[in-house]
Amino acid sequence: MTPLLQAHSITRSFGGAVALWGANFELAVGEIHALMGENGAGKSTLARILSGVLPADNGEIRLDGERVSIGRPLDAQRIGIGIIHQELDLFPHLTVGENVVIGNLQFPESGFVNPRQIEAFCRPFLRQVGLSVETGTWVSALTIAQQQLLAIARALSMRCRILFMDEPTSALSEHAAEVLFEVMAGLKAQGVSIVYVSHKMDEIFRLCDRVTVLRDGQTIGTRELAGMARDELIHMMVGRQLQAAARCGKSSTEEVVLSVDRLTTDKLRNVSFKLRRAEVLGLAGLVGSGRSELGAALFGLDRIRCGSVRLKGSPYIPAGPANAQQHGLALVPEDRKLQGLMPHMSVRENTTLSVLPRMSRCGWIRTSREQELFGPASRRLNLKCASPAAAVSTLSGGNQQKALLARWLLSAPEVLFLDDPARGVDVAAKEDIYQLIHELAARGTAILLASSELPELLRCADRILVLNDGAVAAEFSAQEATQEGIMAAAVHSLPALAS
Repeated sequence: MTPLLQAHSITRSFGGAVALWGANFELAVGEIHALMGENGAGKSTLARILSGVLPADNGEIRLDGERVSIGRPLDAQRIGIGIIHQELDLFPHLTVGENVVIGNLQFPESGFVNPRQIEAFCRPFLRQVGLSVETGTWVSALTIAQQQLLAIARALSMRCRILFMDEPTSALSEHAAEVLFEVMAGLKAQGVSIVYVSHKMDEIFRLCDRVTVLRDGQTIGTRELAGMARDELIHMMVGRQLQAAARCGKSSTEEVVLSVDRLTTDKLRNVSFKLRRAEVLGLAGLVGSGRSELGAALFGLDRIRCGSVRLKGSPYIPAGPANAQQHGLALVPEDRKLQGLMPHMSVRENTTLSVLPRMSRCGWIRTSREQELFGPASRRLNLKCASPAAAVSTLSGGNQQKALLARWLLSAPEVLFLDDPARGVDVAAKEDIYQLIHELAARGTAILLASSELPELLRCADRILVLNDGAVAAEFSAQEATQEGIMAAAVHSLPALAS
């Protein structure tokens, strides 16, 4: 049988960096096909070429056996190909409905905007992905998880034959992910083919029929997932046996570095805890539970209404990010694109932003000193880039995350807040990040680790604090914590607390 989609000898370079080199890929009708590889292997680049976002330097694309030219996203949409990007391409200052219909060939054109017509067109697709928001809501007012669901709804509204999904569950709660999986099963039953790019092994083996692995821009092979061992898949991806980073026992001390008492903001209610030196305190909870909001409050991004914070025994009132950094706090945010990185600045500049005073003289940056600081940090995190001078936006998602981590590695904070640091990174990069967490804790750094992945918390944390609706719902030691216990606390209704 002729494959639905074929890509032969696809090559693409960015400046001097080769992203794809003779890559091949085939997709059958009505299958869910995983596309896997380490960060920087070329997965997203191949998906963007096949969906018309990027042109290929060389190669051939065939649809139903016929050669096609896909020069732009509208060309792809006309032949039934859509994509949900890892880095969401929504318009924050347009409404939910406007984001769905803009450039959508399925929406009938008219000379003026008709809100009722937009509502009628959008509502079935919003309902299909479980997104309960008004079509007139500004996208900038949505959470990252809601924006992810919106991007999925928009792609579904284009009625694609082929749908590329690039890390679609990276910002979704467990419930929202389950809704997405049901949607995918329904699309597959209708004959829609899905190319699923993800680093989450459980999802790959649960959802996908076949997997194609890329490494260093080349196709390593395609396998049936039924009966395939995880170790075999990992070996195809990294080309070596992967050693899991293991923490050598509990290294925290009794010295309290950060003490929070009845902290209340517009989104948090009477949050109290103590964080000790060299301790990793995990923060669990559903999307919107207050994990990210706690980091924003401690870093001076959200105003504290009442309660107190003490840092190394002294009162601490966060006045903003610069003030927080001066006091020895650092924050790696959940959304690296909007809250962490400067996309048009270089990799080196993004990495060294936290230590500008150490590189400057009389107001001028010393390039030699900047390179001295950047080199060891990038090597420590195995940061892959064509050049330190390349724009950070040209890196893969995982390497962008490493650049952000390297920034705070240089500042040597006493308290480090990590908000889903391994979101959207490959299995090898996750091991690098876990090893970094272990090493920082062993050196005395107090770490707050917020994560949507419970196995990550169970593996890395000494204690786990569960947040529910902005309040502390439970606390577990590493020994007593279980996924079932954490989830029970995360979803259980809490009594109203006085603010």
